[in-house]
Amino acid sequence: MGKYDDIIDLPHPDSERHPRMPMANRAAQFSPFAALTGYEDAVRETARLTDSKAELTEEEQSTLNTNLQMLAEKIEEHPEVTLTYFRPDQRKSGGAYVTVAGRVKKLDHHLRMMVLDDGQTVPIEDLTEVWLS
Repeated sequence: MGKYDDIIDLPHPDSERHPRMPMANRAAQFSPFAALTGYEDAVRETARLTDSKAELTEEEQSTLNTNLQMLAEKIEEHPEVTLTYFRPDQRKSGGAYVTVAGRVKKLDHHLRMMVLDDGQTVPIEDLTEVWLS
């Protein structure tokens, strides 16, 4: 004879004060929850890679300056260019190299910015390459 043979076939007692919980609600109480709110976002942000800004060699800087001078001479024509520049990351150290193409609207020497016809602004000191089309 087993330990619970005398009660194993008895009906389950039902409470008169507390009705039985529906199956859907019973399952919900065991569903996972976010014990650490924002933890997954923090891990994802930490894992996101950024590049460091590389210093241009003298030759690269000379080529860049020559291309910027040619661009300044043709600025009235709103020349079409392709630019590569370093965009610093807003959340962590480093950033990314971005390439954009468009027509140059103006060179703002006071703010050291290049303004494209679509409204994009590119800091001149962050430029790494300029190609005139």
